Amino acid sequence: MTHTEPAFAKLNLTLDILGKREDGYHDMRMVMQSIDLHDVVTITPREKAGLTLTTDLPFLPKGDGNIASKAAARFFQSTGLPAPGLSIDIRKSIPVCAGMAGGSSDGAAVLRTLRRLCAPDMPPRRLEEIGALVGSDVPYCVRGGTALAEGRGERLTDLPPLPPCFLVVCKPACSVSTPELFGLVRTKRLRCHPDTAGLLSALEHGDLEAASHRFYNVFEDVLPRRYSQVFEIKGALLERGAMAASMTGSGPSVFGLFRDEEPARQAAEALEASCQTVFLCRPAAREDIQW
Repeated sequence: MTHTEPAFAKLNLTLDILGKREDGYHDMRMVMQSIDLHDVVTITPREKAGLTLTTDLPFLPKGDGNIASKAAARFFQSTGLPAPGLSIDIRKSIPVCAGMAGGSSDGAAVLRTLRRLCAPDMPPRRLEEIGALVGSDVPYCVRGGTALAEGRGERLTDLPPLPPCFLVVCKPACSVSTPELFGLVRTKRLRCHPDTAGLLSALEHGDLEAASHRFYNVFEDVLPRRYSQVFEIKGALLERGAMAASMTGSGPSVFGLFRDEEPARQAAEALEASCQTVFLCRPAAREDIQW
């Protein structure tokens, strides 16, 4: 029997870096939001032992280098359950190397599906712990919705949902190296930090305008000049009526938040000429994630 699972993209409403840890990672504090843009992950049990992986993008790794394959391997290693033969197929809609956790979302979709198939009594928190062994964004992608992520990203706190709105997400043609950006960060020299407490309060009160005023990503402080298109896109979104615009993750994707659909649609159409890909999206709630 074939099992199909959506793998939702994420946006960083805020991204703050608090310092570098002894293990080489950075302590993060981020407010994350799922959106309805998603890949489709299909898992099919098969009689032959082992795992095969296919995607509709020929340049993506098909073996152990793919996060979805790593997630399946970690699931069976961590549970001690015998690994059946599996075929995993991924149909991509989330841009690659975009700061939207496309690979992590695919891995999380694999974990949720395997839990339903093989360990339905496993607590969700345990699945998130397995996800943390796969990648820093995977625990959040397992959970989805609106959440505060701390530590490497594995410490999660559910938040009230982002009020109804529309999001224009723009991915320029360039790609940004995440290790390069982390290498440029000097936490004591960061000029600005997001008002995370203010954003949490705005979400608690369902105040979209107050929430939008607190979106910020500290990676924008250290982004090299060759990525100036990020700031050009932010400016274009704000000129077209976005309540806020910010880069997500380590970029280069930028999103703008709109209260109403028509101005969001017009902004998306206007930016299609200058961006590699543009999406008109809505927030996805945790209830949209299949458990």
